[in-house]
Amino acid sequence: MTSSEPREPQLTHIDSRGQARMVDVTAKTPTVRSATARGEVACSPDILAALRDGTVPKGDVLATARIAGISAAKKVPDLLPLAHVIGVHGCVVDLSIEDDHVAVSATVRTADRTGVEMEALTSVTVACLAVIDMVKGVDRSAYIRTCAIVAKSGGRSGDWSRPMPGRTEES
Repeated sequence: MTSSEPREPQLTHIDSRGQARMVDVTAKTPTVRSATARGEVACSPDILAALRDGTVPKGDVLATARIAGISAAKKVPDLLPLAHVIGVHGCVVDLSIEDDHVAVSATVRTADRTGVEMEALTSVTVACLAVIDMVKGVDRSAYIRTCAIVAKSGGRSGDWSRPMPGRTEES
C-alpha cells in the first residue's frame, strides 16, 4: 500500500490478536480537551407543566439531575472497563424544559492525555436517568430520546462538531 491509499480504520482497543486492551497513552502529551454531549428526555405534557411549576412530588428534578450528571462524569473509569482515569477539571451540566422534553447538555473539560467524550456522554445519560427517576411516579412513559456527542476539541484529531440537521453555516 502506498501512502496515498486510504487506510482502513483500526479499532484502538483491540490488539493484533483481536483481544480487548487498554490503549497506552503514556507517550502522549497532556493537552486541553473538551467534549459536549446533548440528550433529551421525552415527557408527558403534565410532567413538563409540573417541572415548570416546581410541583414534582420528589423535589427539584433539574438540580438533582445536574448533580447526578456532574458526579457521573467523574465515575467513567468505574463504568467503562477500557476508559482511562483522567482528571475531570470541569463539568457543566445544563437542563431546560422545552415543549415536549427536558433538554440536557454537558460540557466536560480536562488537561490530560486523552479526550472526555465518554465523560460527556455519561454525564448526559445519567442526568437523563435522574430526570426519569424523579418523575417516574407521575410519568411512567418518560424516556431518553437522544444522547450524542455534539462537539469536541483538543487532542490529535482537533476540533469536531456534529452537523445539525436543517442548519446551514449561515444560520
